[in-house]
Amino acid sequence: MRENDMLEKEEIFSKVLRAGRRTYFFDVRATKADDYYITITESKKFTEEDGSFHFKKHKIYLYKEDFTAFSEILEEMTSYVLNHKGEEVISERHQKDFKKEYVADKAGIEEAALPQTSSFTDIEFDDI
Repeated sequence: MRENDMLEKEEIFSKVLRAGRRTYFFDVRATKADDYYITITESKKFTEEDGSFHFKKHKIYLYKEDFTAFSEILEEMTSYVLNHKGEEVISERHQKDFKKEYVADKAGIEEAALPQTSSFTDIEFDDI
């Protein structure tokens, strides 16, 4: 059997989620005994200084006997994050004015993420 035929037989159902530099692949695959399982693959693109790029991939194999527990924990974890932090994305890569500041407390130094305020005024070159 050709390699392409084996790949077509193995992949039963697929979905792709593109998220910035990351792409997530969700695939239903078949075992040799023709039972189904899921693979979740994260592919992340890295660009080198010379402009070339490569991908790093991480894969999770999820079998039917773990579906219920996995989905329950995933639901619990996503609900926890959304309930405690909301849906707004807060990170250095998503906010140009994000600045980490350090605050001293009784136990030592604590990191606090605060938006940076700027007193800079935009001017046009025509104004000069």
